[in-house]
Amino acid sequence: MSQEASHEHFLRLAIEEATRQAMLGQGGPFGAVVVKDRTVIAIGWNAVPTQNDPTAHAEIQAIRAACRTLRTFRLDGCIVYASAEPCPMCLGALYWARVDQVYFAATRKEAAAAGFDDALIYDELQRPPEERTLPWRRLAMHESNQPFAAWLSLPSRVRY
Repeated sequence: MSQEASHEHFLRLAIEEATRQAMLGQGGPFGAVVVKDRTVIAIGWNAVPTQNDPTAHAEIQAIRAACRTLRTFRLDGCIVYASAEPCPMCLGALYWARVDQVYFAATRKEAAAAGFDDALIYDELQRPPEERTLPWRRLAMHESNQPFAAWLSLPSRVRY
């Protein structure tokens, strides 16, 4: 199987999972697959309504499952295949997980046409915190750096 055919194969798995779960009424029409060394490590789907968890997006679910399987919080060497362009939350999680690549099928505009519009979040990220529609207020406190000082004092701290 060529490299391109391999990517299409795994992306089809994500699309099939999104379709299956949507038809079952288990969540939104989104699926994700985590692959390492051409082996499926985890599959996730949108479970926001069934888990009553706004963070239970397909990519997040797949990342969580892959981390449990691999017993690590870093997914170096992994590729994520998503049925649609990841939202800003999932984008952040993909970066934090340190995946090597992301392939997606549908664009965020196509998702918006189906009722899943995250344009507001992309717009909000461009604004300074004090100008966002969700009020953000910093309270400067002299203790604010204590957690970082405690962390930096640990000789065996885990590198993120």
